[in-house]
Amino acid sequence: MNASASANQTNAGVLLDDLPVPEFPRTLYDKNPLEFVICQLRFPPVLKIEAELPSGFQEAVREIFPLFSDARPQVGLATGIPPEFSKLLGAMLPATVPRSYEFTSADAIWQITLTRESLALTCRKYKRWEEFRSILETPFSALLEHYKPAFLSRIGLRYRDLICRSELGLDNVPWNELLRAELAGEFHSPIASNITIAAHQIVLSLSGGRAQALIQHGITPRQNNEICYYIDNDFSTEERKETNYAMETLDYFSKHSWRLFRWCIADRLHNAMGPQPIQPRAE
Repeated sequence: MNASASANQTNAGVLLDDLPVPEFPRTLYDKNPLEFVICQLRFPPVLKIEAELPSGFQEAVREIFPLFSDARPQVGLATGIPPEFSKLLGAMLPATVPRSYEFTSADAIWQITLTRESLALTCRKYKRWEEFRSILETPFSALLEHYKPAFLSRIGLRYRDLICRSELGLDNVPWNELLRAELAGEFHSPIASNITIAAHQIVLSLSGGRAQALIQHGITPRQNNEICYYIDNDFSTEERKETNYAMETLDYFSKHSWRLFRWCIADRLHNAMGPQPIQPRAE
């Protein structure tokens, strides 16, 4: 087999299910701890996106995302320059960051960000993967129709959960009863009551190095000074993929993110969030 054929076979192959944690039944939580979910698809730069307003793309997504914002790059200038001249000069200088366009749903729960080299979808009230996937299909199809990216250079799916005990009726329950020792061992030790800062970063290799999971977790204060625990799982691959493999890859990441989050937490926390079993996803 020549190198080209081998590369094509790798590109078309399904990512391996080698995440070393158990399977768990899929669950919806009545008290969902997710702060946000973000999917990002990166591709070689398409200059047309930056050169003109994305009117065709907007028409394709406007029913779901009626609000539009042209987030032009900000150029830093010296102080003391009159505002009118500063604005004119800024428009003449080259941008330091790519121009981006934002398309937002009327309820501000969903937002698309489009740049010359990426498409991202953010959800701030996530319910389940099937809904997210369905919403994503509209801007992704518009991207393919209007800009025709050559291929995808990175596919990423990030879930950030924030566990606040006061919202779950667990105010006085110690973290060692809510989190697995394998995740947060310091809270299962004699020093637990003295901990004021805890932050961890772990990278897991997946599918023989073809993908990875970046896990960031630790304690963080809220505005009311309550100490909460965040679990931020960011799955990605930088393996070059044809655009028709995007959804298959994202399905893989979604499945693994649920398994990883459920493995991180103890049964007491799982039960406190009001788990509701759902039917397995269709293959």
